[in-house]
Amino acid sequence: MPILGRKDKTPLGIYIHVPFCRSKCQYCDFYSLTTKDDRLIDRFVDAICAHIRETGPLAPGYRVDTVYFGGGTPSYFGADGMATILTAARRAFDVASDAEITFEANPDSISDKLLRRLRGEGFNRVSLGVQNDNDELLRRLGRPHNYAQVLTAVQRIRRAGYRNLSLDLMYGLPGQTLAAWQETLTHVLNLAPEHMSCYALKVEPGTPLYDYKDLCNIPNDDVQADMYLSAVNILKEHGYRQYEISNFARKGMVSKHNLKYWMGGEYLGFGPDASSDFAGKRFKVVRDLHAYIDGIKRHGPVLEEVQEIPIRERAGEYLITRLRTTVGIEREEYEKQYLLPFDPLEEALFRCRDHALAAKTSEGRWRLTPEGFLVSNSIISDLLLIQDQSAPLARRR
Repeated sequence: MPILGRKDKTPLGIYIHVPFCRSKCQYCDFYSLTTKDDRLIDRFVDAICAHIRETGPLAPGYRVDTVYFGGGTPSYFGADGMATILTAARRAFDVASDAEITFEANPDSISDKLLRRLRGEGFNRVSLGVQNDNDELLRRLGRPHNYAQVLTAVQRIRRAGYRNLSLDLMYGLPGQTLAAWQETLTHVLNLAPEHMSCYALKVEPGTPLYDYKDLCNIPNDDVQADMYLSAVNILKEHGYRQYEISNFARKGMVSKHNLKYWMGGEYLGFGPDASSDFAGKRFKVVRDLHAYIDGIKRHGPVLEEVQEIPIRERAGEYLITRLRTTVGIEREEYEKQYLLPFDPLEEALFRCRDHALAAKTSEGRWRLTPEGFLVSNSIISDLLLIQDQSAPLARRR
């Protein structure tokens, strides 16, 4: 059997879900626990490291080029646990020396000690949850920080030597106006991050916010559309290129890890509720920390929803994920991979272009415009219906 050189290996992303938070935000539906039980945390670290060790031998033909610690709040979880888990990943997998290694952080749980330790361990990217610059609005959202802590956190991150900083913002917040959102963008851009993520508030069932959503003056769809388009324009004016519906970056500073999700790359998730797409299969870890720990300890099942994805479903995923990006979709790429005709899709995309919702690049790729991104769910649903009605190319005469 030939030995694969590093250049021949398939790129792989690793996602680590850290399910610990200081407190639960009013809008959050991610799996997390508000605990600082050191014994439980130690058991989690032991379990996830064991899970990583068991999985590493299954990926000999892969090279890890991104590692992402999300949550939860990894910065609240602490540097020791993250360093231990990253070490386990390096021992079990072929992790590239120039891999993008990210951790999410809240401003209130950033310290010089944590930043120096993680920088020394090889972490080179920070994703900081800012959300807004108005302290009263942050309080109403249940955020554990204020804007002064954001300013201090950014100073500390830069002083520790990080040159890849992403800031997260939210719009469509209770009582927020278009003018206030634009002012927030201006303030945050003064911090000169390399990357910006701007997400619309989603009011999910089961969250505290859902119970009083009709009473808190959430901006309507038209106002949120204006907020989104203003963000696209303001960020463009400041040198940030939009590369995905909600994400913007300076040249060369896109999130390589998140691009794996949108561009069909492979990734492995570890920790409760983490998802994977690996070796043609998609699967998810059980959404229960104690079940995860016990399952790993007893060598029992910890995965659920394991499924091998048929090629037609992969074709649908191609439309769903690629049309979230400014890369878009392309005829030869689509027909070669999925053996389905592109013509019916292109006819629909021409109609979208007539309404300024889609554009065709000089390279022949179709992408949605910012206005198209606003109604992307509707556009993609129409394209999926067309795809479902298309006969495979191999059967056409």
